[in-house]
Formats: sequence, structure tokens, C-alpha cells
Amino acid sequence: MKKPFTFYRIAFYILGCIFLALGITLSTRTGLGVSPIISMPFAISSIWGLNFAVMTFVVYSILVGIEFLLKRPDYNFADLLQIPFSLVFSILLDFFGSIFTMSYTRLWQNLFLLIIAIIFTGIGAAMMVNMRLIPNPADGLAHTIGEVSGKGMGLGKNIMDFSSVGSSCLIGLIFAHQLAGIGIGTVIAMIGVGRVIAVFNHFFKTRICKLAGF
Repeated sequence: MKKPFTFYRIAFYILGCIFLALGITLSTRTGLGVSPIISMPFAISSIWGLNFAVMTFVVYSILVGIEFLLKRPDYNFADLLQIPFSLVFSILLDFFGSIFTMSYTRLWQNLFLLIIAIIFTGIGAAMMVNMRLIPNPADGLAHTIGEVSGKGMGLGKNIMDFSSVGSSCLIGLIFAHQLAGIGIGTVIAMIGVGRVIAVFNHFFKTRICKLAGF
């Protein structure tokens, strides 16, 4: 009986990873501002003309390092699997980035694309977290901040979002004298992704967790 559960658990996790990468990629095509958690690698790649997927891998690896420092000496070395996860995830971002190259000029088109991006991002994040395997480094650090502070992952997520947006703003203003990747879409994503996760979990978490063996 355990084999089907193992299969579903891995399948849901992989599907969630794909959805998350797709949502993040689509958010970069709206021109309205990217999701908070990838705003920093997007700003760096935009200002210096670097590969967005590569910069995401670099930033995610740094987040794993910060997580290591915060959890020391209780760090679980299995958490270092977040680094190879980051590599695979960056490959997915590069793949989707090469496929979805659309650029719209009308506001309603970009807003519609943003809504789709938020939906995919929220569903992907929810599926990955629910399967309790290797976390996205951003979610892993948010969880660690919540544990260290004793306030829970909700606060950790807020700190991560505000820190990412603040760092992106500083990088843009200092090196490009303008905001890079930060816009109304970033604010909408900060609110919308969490709501999508809540709605998805309300209707589907019990079902998919039961299939996964939880």
C-alpha cells in the first residue's frame, strides 16, 4: 500500500515544482512587477544583463547558507538538498523562460497574465509544502525564521517578502537609479499568492495528502 502513496507524493511534489516555476516565469512577463521572493535575482539579472535562472540559483544558494547559520548547531545536513533543488529549479526557469517570451502592451492583458501567474505560483507552492519533501529555499528560510523567532512561518514569510522587496529596491536605486522588477504586480502577488494557497488548501489539501499517505 505504501508504493502508491510514495508515487503520489513524488508526483504531486514534481507537479508543484513545475507549477511554481511556471508561475514565476509568467510573472516576469507582465511588466507589472515580479513576485517578492524572486525580485532580487530579477533585479540583478535586469541591471547587469545576467541570466535570470542562474541568478535565482545563486540567490537561493545564499538563502540556504543563511538558513544554515540560523539553525546552527541544529542544522540537518539533509537540508543541503535544497541546493541541488535550486539547480533543478533554475533549469526549469530557464526552460520556461525560453518558451514564454510574450510581451503585452495593454494593461488588461498584463493583469490577466499576472492573475494566471499568481494562481500557478500559489498552487505550486502549496503542493510542494504539503508533500513535506525538499522545500523551496525561500520557504525553507521563512520556516526557519518562524522557528527561531518563535512566531511561526507566517511571520517568517512576511519577513522574507519585505526583505526581498527592500533589497531589490536598494539594488535598483543604487545601481540603476530606478526600481527594477518592483511594481503594483509585486504588491498584488504578496497578497494574492497567500490567498491562492489558502483556497487551494481548503479544497484540495486533505485529498492530495490522503493520496500521498498522510
